Amino acid sequence: MKSYIKQIIEDNKKREQQYALERKAEIDNPKTLDNRRDFLKKTALGGISLSALMGLSLSDTLAETTSNINRYSNPTDLKITDMRYCVTSVLGRTAIIRIDTNQGVYGLGEVRDGADPRYALMLKSRILGENPCNVERVFKIIKQFGGPARQAGGVCAVEMALWDLCGKAYNVPAWQLLGGRYRDKVRLYADTPEGTSRQQQQERIKFRTETQGYTWLKMDVSIRDIMDTPGCIVNPEILKANPNAYHRGDYMAYSNTKHPFTGIQITEKGLELLAEKVEDIRNMVGWEIPISTDHYGHIDLNNCIRLGRALEKYRLAWLEDMVPWQYWQQHKTITEALETPTTTGEDIYLLENFKALIDNHAVDIVHPDLASSGGLLETKRIGDYAEENGIAMAMHQAGTPVSFMANVHCAAATQNFLSLEHHSVDLPWWEDLVKLTWDGKMIEKGYANVPLTAPGLGIELNDEVVKQHLNPSDTSYFEPTPEWDEKRSWDRTWS
Repeated sequence: MKSYIKQIIEDNKKREQQYALERKAEIDNPKTLDNRRDFLKKTALGGISLSALMGLSLSDTLAETTSNINRYSNPTDLKITDMRYCVTSVLGRTAIIRIDTNQGVYGLGEVRDGADPRYALMLKSRILGENPCNVERVFKIIKQFGGPARQAGGVCAVEMALWDLCGKAYNVPAWQLLGGRYRDKVRLYADTPEGTSRQQQQERIKFRTETQGYTWLKMDVSIRDIMDTPGCIVNPEILKANPNAYHRGDYMAYSNTKHPFTGIQITEKGLELLAEKVEDIRNMVGWEIPISTDHYGHIDLNNCIRLGRALEKYRLAWLEDMVPWQYWQQHKTITEALETPTTTGEDIYLLENFKALIDNHAVDIVHPDLASSGGLLETKRIGDYAEENGIAMAMHQAGTPVSFMANVHCAAATQNFLSLEHHSVDLPWWEDLVKLTWDGKMIEKGYANVPLTAPGLGIELNDEVVKQHLNPSDTSYFEPTPEWDEKRSWDRTWS
């Protein structure tokens, strides 16, 4: 334990030295604005006297030494002074941001997987000088710059960082700021592992459920699995035209063509093969474990209903994103035609855009991604509104431990929560990207532990590990971003 504390002290010293060098470089930079330069000259990075920590418990010591909480002024005097970022290689490309303040305390947020960190950086000039503890005020300043899916990545990253920062400033967990918690552990769902043979897959599923302890799984039931088998798909031409463009194809590629406009249909033979795949997994997993499904392909609502009916006997936990979320009427048609629960929501931004689905009972479960839905408070609002209408909430998550822990706090504070996605179960270094500021494990036997006392999100970055897993396209690490300091537009949306 003593060696660990020594390492923490050494890490803090290195961080302070690096910050001092960055401060001097920013002061000397001719592009630095005068007011920013004056601020840097007048302020100094404060630290905690580690000798004052000798009488603290293990969890309190870890919280104090790893969260950079300074006590030089009241939280009401906090001001946002900077925003910086790094881009990790998690899921190809996932950016983490850091919001700094005049008291040394900072907050961590995450731009959704695959999104550009500039979605967050463009917001910097709009939040400089604001008190980060006024989370809702700052959110209302920037919410107009969010949009569906990854377009909301910047706004949500800032909102996450504000709750982390506010929790550190007041020395309470983020869930407490959301109104308290309903649970101490958050149930997770994980991908169903595949294998080169049925025996290997069965062994991997056994490892997932018995050794790793996951009690909820999700699998793909995709037309891609049958596209090369003759007689399974009508009109496969659009699907095969650009096979490498599934996520990032050109504008007219299959991947960017909404479901009603592809003309693809599944034949009876195709339905039988997809049903056999689900039956095989159900037999390997057993009937006690819920199995959710996803990624069917861009097929219209008629084929969605036919597929749903072919799978009903396997008692699936849900059918996810069968058609684009914007078509709430089609979701309602599918939901009313099937006994299997339906869900959508990972690309929906703000409660106001969930309301049509919820008010019309177009789905049985809402499925927001906190990194797109508006952040912690907005996602809790979505869950609460759904609960009032008799609808449950599961949570989509595919990112670093930063957004993962933001989801954990939100899930702990929302009553109608079912399960949270963990998309990096088999990435061996994923948990090592952060250090916990509390005494415990992040994940145990398929559940995430809720930090009961640690302030903010309950994590700090493990700098050396993160640096080992940066995206090759941008290996910078929280370097100064003065080019984003100046606001150059009038943002009011009404006259």
